[in-house]
Amino acid sequence: MTLQEGIVNKLLHIIAAPRGDDSRTLKVSGVFLDNFIKKYPSCLIEEVKLFEETLPPLTLKVISGKYVLLGGGSLDEKLKTAWKDVERYIEQFLSADTYLISTPMWNFSIPYWLKQYIDVIVQPKYLFRYTASGAEGLVKDKKMVVITSRGGDYRPGSPSAPYDHQEPYLRAVFGLCGIREITFVNAQPMDMGQPLQEKALDEAKASAKKAAELS
Repeated sequence: MTLQEGIVNKLLHIIAAPRGDDSRTLKVSGVFLDNFIKKYPSCLIEEVKLFEETLPPLTLKVISGKYVLLGGGSLDEKLKTAWKDVERYIEQFLSADTYLISTPMWNFSIPYWLKQYIDVIVQPKYLFRYTASGAEGLVKDKKMVVITSRGGDYRPGSPSAPYDHQEPYLRAVFGLCGIREITFVNAQPMDMGQPLQEKALDEAKASAKKAAELS
């Protein structure tokens, strides 16, 4: 069943926040998940903790396979062997009906674990393809919620807004895959004093609850 039918069988929680119970990002994600489970009590929540995973390296054979696929070809047996672990992560991603990404902002963007994960799964013929009219996303009718924590305040109109390379990148790369309905919940600012942090966390938790109710 799909989201359009009102049933969600599986949510994939992609975690790029390594601090566990100390993670401010995961405190907000916890509120989202608590309310999401109330709405979809039979939904399977599957986690992939990127900082605990040994993601497949993008070796020469893997890259060679990508160019074969980009050219419209098929992988031979040697390349299929190199792609085995890549395909495992792709299949896990595609098996979900909806997605939650929990990530802090690092250096105006995303942690390297999340970048490597994206480089592993976003592959031609799997998540997108090229047609005569351009790129076509192959991940249809799915939703994504991205929960972030940021040290500073990067909301539109703020002095730091031009430095936000996190949200535009994630919208672009998953938009390429066909995921257009992406909701961001940004806890910000986190590192500009305790009063502002507490206020930002409260606001983000309220937004996370609303995002779950609307999912």
